[in-house]
Amino acid sequence: MKNTALTDKHISLGAKMVPFAGYNMPVQYEGINVEHATVRNAVGVFDVSHMGEFILKGENALDLIQRVTSNDASKLHDGKIQYSCLPNEDGGIVDDLLVYRIDEKSYMLVVNASNIEKDWNWIQKFNTANVEMHNISDKTSLLAVQGPKAADALQSLTDIDLASMEYYTFKKGKFAGIDNVLVSATGYTGAGGFEIYFDNEHADAVWNAIFAAGAEYGIKPIGLAARDTLRLEMGFCLYGNDIDDTTSPIEAGLGWITKFTKPFTNSEALQAQKEAGISRKLIGFEMIDRGIPRHDYPIVDAEGNVIGKVTSGTQSPSLQKAIGMGYVTKELAKEGTEIYIEIRNNKVKAKVVKFPFYK
Repeated sequence: MKNTALTDKHISLGAKMVPFAGYNMPVQYEGINVEHATVRNAVGVFDVSHMGEFILKGENALDLIQRVTSNDASKLHDGKIQYSCLPNEDGGIVDDLLVYRIDEKSYMLVVNASNIEKDWNWIQKFNTANVEMHNISDKTSLLAVQGPKAADALQSLTDIDLASMEYYTFKKGKFAGIDNVLVSATGYTGAGGFEIYFDNEHADAVWNAIFAAGAEYGIKPIGLAARDTLRLEMGFCLYGNDIDDTTSPIEAGLGWITKFTKPFTNSEALQAQKEAGISRKLIGFEMIDRGIPRHDYPIVDAEGNVIGKVTSGTQSPSLQKAIGMGYVTKELAKEGTEIYIEIRNNKVKAKVVKFPFYK
C-alpha cells in the first residue's frame, strides 16, 4: 500500500482510511452528506495525489499523443487542457485522461491511479520516435479544491487571477509562496474549482496554507466517498465502473472526445461502429420506487429479461433520490423509458433520464 505525502495529515484529522488503487486514501472525515454539501455550496479539498502524471517531450510528442488518444490534441494551445481517452485495439478503453499542453513540444498527461503502469506501458509501446517520457507520479502531489467559493478561498495565495481562468485551462505561477506550481481550472465534481500540482516536499505547507486562507469560507477536507457522489450527480464516468477495456467510447457517450479527423488506435473500427450504430448505450436513470442501485446489479425489462447492468449507483445527496448509470440495449435507452433494477431479487422501477442528474 502506497501513501501520499499527506496520509499522516488525513489520519491526524480523523479520516476513515481505505485502500484505493493501491493507495491508503481518506474515504470520509465527517460523513458523505456533509462533505458533499460542502463542495456543492462552499469549498472542499480532496487529496488526489494518487493520480498519475506523465511528461512527454520532444519534436514528436504531439504525434505520439495523436496516435494513442481519441481526441484531437492538435487543437490545443499552450495552457489548454483536453479530456480524452486511450482506445485499445479491441474496441474498448485503456483509460480516460487529461492532456495538458505546456508548450509546442511538451505535454502532461494525467491518468487514473489504478492504471499508471498499464497506461505507461501502453503509450511506450507506440513510442517509436523516441519521445522523451517521464513518469512523475510518485513525486507529484495533487489537491483538488472544489466548490463555488474555491476562487475566493485561494486567491490570496497566488498572483494568478483565478476568477478569470477559463474551464479546462491552466497556469503556472507562485502559489503559497512556492514557485512553479501548476493550477488548473478542472475538477471531477461539477461544482467548479481548481486542481493544484506541486512537488511532494511542499505538501504540508500547501495544505496548511490552503486551510488557513479558506477558513473564512468554511473550507473542509473531503474524502473519496463524496468525490464519487459528486461525479455521479454530473454523469461523469469512472474508469473501472462506467468505462473499461470492454466499453467503447461511442457506447459510453464519449463520441464528443472521439475525433476521426486523424488516425488513432483502432479508429477505423470505432468509426465503423459509429456509422453502423451501437447496440448498447450508457444511460442515466433515477429510481421511481424505493431502492438504491449498486454496481453490477442487473437492469431488467418489465418481463424480467436482463437488458443490462448498473455500472454506478448511489443515493444522491443533492437530489435526495437514488440515481445510477448503466448500459442497456439501445431500444431501451430513450429518455423517459421505464426500466427495472433487480435489487435482492426484486424488480424495482426506475426511468431513463438525461445527464447530468444535478443541474
